[in-house]
Amino acid sequence: MKLDNLTFNGGVNVPHYKGLTEKLTLEKALEPEIVNIPLHQHTGAPCEPLVKVGDKVKIGQKIGQSEAFVSAPVHSSVSGVVKGITRMAIPTGLTVNCVIIESDGMNELYESVKPKGSLEDLSSKEIIEIIKEAGITGMGGAGFPAHVKFSPPSDKKIDTILVNGAECEPYLTADHRLMVEEPEKIVIGLKTIMKAVGVDNGIIGIENNKPDAIKALKEASKDEKNIKVVSLKVKYPQGDEKRLINAILGREVPSGGLPMDVGAVVSNISTTKAIAEAIIEGKPLYERVVTVTGNGINEPKNLIAKIGTPFKDLIEQCGGFKEGAPGKIIMGGPMMGLSQYTIDIPIIKGSGGILVLTEEEAKPAPIEPCIRCGKCLEVCPVKLQPLHLSKYSLKGMFDKTEKFHALDCVECGACSYICPAKRPLVESIRMAKREIIAKRKRNR
Repeated sequence: MKLDNLTFNGGVNVPHYKGLTEKLTLEKALEPEIVNIPLHQHTGAPCEPLVKVGDKVKIGQKIGQSEAFVSAPVHSSVSGVVKGITRMAIPTGLTVNCVIIESDGMNELYESVKPKGSLEDLSSKEIIEIIKEAGITGMGGAGFPAHVKFSPPSDKKIDTILVNGAECEPYLTADHRLMVEEPEKIVIGLKTIMKAVGVDNGIIGIENNKPDAIKALKEASKDEKNIKVVSLKVKYPQGDEKRLINAILGREVPSGGLPMDVGAVVSNISTTKAIAEAIIEGKPLYERVVTVTGNGINEPKNLIAKIGTPFKDLIEQCGGFKEGAPGKIIMGGPMMGLSQYTIDIPIIKGSGGILVLTEEEAKPAPIEPCIRCGKCLEVCPVKLQPLHLSKYSLKGMFDKTEKFHALDCVECGACSYICPAKRPLVESIRMAKREIIAKRKRNR
């Protein structure tokens, strides 16, 4: 098996802009006075509150839960008093129920937050239950509940666990710093997933612009005969799980399929580290690393922030905005991140970054007519035809976009990035996907 400079067909080379934070060590965010913890931070069913106004809670205490299989419980990130349960906007654009907790500054841990025993002594079923109870979700994308991902149907034979250390989005360095500073936990997390799923082959893929991370993880895994560390060519969207599978294993996930259809399960770096902590410390997912960065921020940092902390608090800890009002604030990176209209919103489990662009950087380029150059076809990692999908979507011909496999689009934005006419390709395809899904729901 080739171990270096692996990649996939298509994709684009984008400026990294990681120099602002890639050498900055992880730093604890200041204790928030108030946290607003959403009860729906994941793919699947929202949680129902387990607490009421006036209740005292501790760090790691479960405050929300759903009986649905595809869901993940939610835990308090502070000790303090529940001040309210109300609907609020969150960074994904949804308005959901949030538990508002005023911190008492005591940082008392809930009694259940304690080590779960030796990995060797835990069964696969016990590991998956620990992951579920810890509320761990995918922390690099759609927030899919981890216990569901690690419970494939019996007819899906998994032979490889991949850990996604690509972090190909410009600006973001949260996973990079975790790989450099806590590689042992990532290896433990991978071993935990391997045992949970029942496979003997684990691979960590890292883009080769992170040599310090590659070195750290090779050292941490040197005694693990079933774990390999491979380097990936620097190309966007190398971090998409299906592109990762193709680059490392040479397998192609079929249209409409999932990684398990080709014998693989993929876990993000932050998720893998959180799984290790759930076993070693009994720690639920109540905090995560957030890269606060961009030319519109005075002091970019990699902060360990508690879930529910307002964006505003983290921005203030980074010296506030540079040169007055920002041009644009994005949760995540510039390619797939979500623009925000306010900073009075909370950090959620999927908040890998807060990117602040200047007014000049945020200025949209004028949209010109398509010149049919074909560049969008060349770079599409899914081998779609973005120019046709976009054209049909903008004309409201959503049935046509479905025939052109719009739902296979991973919304990476490579087509919009490369388009010389600056057409709204990914935006219009995203709209088509929503219309197709809505129609299918209506017709059930």
